[in-house]
Amino acid sequence: MENILTQTLVYLGAAVVSVPIAKRLGLGSVLGYLIAGVLIGPFALSLVGDQADVMKFAEFGVVILLFLIGLEVQPSTLWDMRKAIFGLGGAQVVGTALAIAAVALGLGLPWQTALAVGLVLAMSSTAIVLQTLDEKGLRQGPVGRAAFGVLLLQDLAVIPLFALLPLLAISAPQHAAEASGHGGSLVATLPVWAQTLSVFAAVAAVVGGGRYLVRPLFRFIAKARLREIFTASALLIVVAVASLMQTVGLSPALGAFLAGVVLAESEFRRELETDIEPFRGLLLGLFFMTVGAGVDLPLVARQPLTLVGLVIGLMVLKFLVMYGIARLFGAQKRGALAVATALAQGGEFAFVLLTFTVGAGVIGAELAALLTAAIAVSMALTPVAMILYERVAALMDAAIPDVTPDTGDFDEGEPDIIIAGFGRFGQVTGRLLAANGFKSTVLDTDIEQIELLRRFGRRVHYGDATRLDLLRQAGADRARMLIVALDDREKTVELVETARKAFPNLTILARAWDRRHAYDLLSNGADAVERETFESALTLGATALQKLGFRAHRAHRAAAFFRRHDRRVFEELRPMWGQEEAYILASRDAAKTMDRLLDADLHRMRPGDVSGAWDTASLDEELRERAQQEGAD
Repeated sequence: MENILTQTLVYLGAAVVSVPIAKRLGLGSVLGYLIAGVLIGPFALSLVGDQADVMKFAEFGVVILLFLIGLEVQPSTLWDMRKAIFGLGGAQVVGTALAIAAVALGLGLPWQTALAVGLVLAMSSTAIVLQTLDEKGLRQGPVGRAAFGVLLLQDLAVIPLFALLPLLAISAPQHAAEASGHGGSLVATLPVWAQTLSVFAAVAAVVGGGRYLVRPLFRFIAKARLREIFTASALLIVVAVASLMQTVGLSPALGAFLAGVVLAESEFRRELETDIEPFRGLLLGLFFMTVGAGVDLPLVARQPLTLVGLVIGLMVLKFLVMYGIARLFGAQKRGALAVATALAQGGEFAFVLLTFTVGAGVIGAELAALLTAAIAVSMALTPVAMILYERVAALMDAAIPDVTPDTGDFDEGEPDIIIAGFGRFGQVTGRLLAANGFKSTVLDTDIEQIELLRRFGRRVHYGDATRLDLLRQAGADRARMLIVALDDREKTVELVETARKAFPNLTILARAWDRRHAYDLLSNGADAVERETFESALTLGATALQKLGFRAHRAHRAAAFFRRHDRRVFEELRPMWGQEEAYILASRDAAKTMDRLLDADLHRMRPGDVSGAWDTASLDEELRERAQQEGAD
């Protein structure tokens, strides 16, 4: 007990001291944790002993991380991100593995070992990349989505790798328990066909249990209204799934990810995220510290040049492959640089795969130890690489004279409107306003987009609209309206909140991604919102009705009915936003009511009236609603 308390004191003390210092120096919290681990590890100050037991506990941070990622991956999300996941991610894994294998072959390794090394080193660190992107504010934009897609494919690829890597064995496998890579597999001694059936049975149990057992369990617990029991139940699910996967020889983290995906459509998804999030941060920090403590400094001292060459070669090669693939998939130069830099390190799953390949007789123990050190160092260098990327990006910005950041040189005079974000959404709004005689000041942060627009003669200022000083310089205290057309959900909410507090008399209109985002914007001070795809989807629906035989005015009338009822439901549900279960139940009732009203509206036409003449009763109703709304305003 005393030893456990002492180790806990050392780990927490090292984290409290080193992480704030690293943050102050601009190195990021991940590098702070890694440096702290190296210093207190058995190969430096030796303040902690064998970290193997701590590592097993700390790896639960990765398990929780993968579970939370799975909660965000709804089937619709997978389909929407299919290009980033299966296209960009698949190309990265295959391309990087082949490139590293080719280099390993050139260094004299057998082709089996070379290919195994390539597949292992193709993995990147989900934990480090996502946390680093969060700290840099890149998680929600195109860079974050591309990186997330690649990392998700890598995590999924680990499952078939456990089955494929033993086929590359060049020596007799070690004891089955060791070869499992987890040390706790109960099926390792079974025939291969039985192990395969066990894996499929475990996956089926997770999917079936998540769909048919876990939801009723959470409903039962929710009725008790005991927050701590709900949290305990969430952790119980994660631990149970992780244990089940470990039993059949699979990665516990991948099992947790699968459980998260199954529960992604659950009404308890947000509650689960909120309850488990605090454990993720603490355990991930402990995981990074144990990785740092596990770096074999004597081995590094014996072969420093070899290790330096491995680290530099690994990061440069992964960077070049990822950059080239990102450009082939249409990414802009700056975005491709960011994604390639973020994914240039080895990953936490590589440690598991290396242990597995040593036990399976694919990679030798000494080579695996050297690769482990190289991966740990590359993970530690990721925050440094991102700092270098930011400096290179700043130099790229400075090299474009026409788009240097504006610092007050707004020459539009007294603008009527400030438009934040001038992409595909903001341009349409801006052109309409300009065509009707209103003067606008436009702000955007996409350098290449600004350069392109200026070539077409459009005046766009570089600048982050969430900066209050920049908004003042742009004339927000004198303008009549602010239109927020950013493509970053969190930035949009931040800008609306900032502008509302600083400029209470400014009318704020905002672009919303969906209904949930719209409620967030309205609650933070937006005067009106427009869901970015709603009107275009409605117009397409009206066009579809015409193609199906409706007269034009009847199709537009049907769309108008739908618009009016949808907006009424939107306002009725607004007070319930934030109460997940109540909101879902009310949404279902509102959808049924909306269907009945739409059906009634469309049947007001006289039977057999193929022309679809206008119904004056429904028009009168719409006029009354407008009059009531204007009176309320």
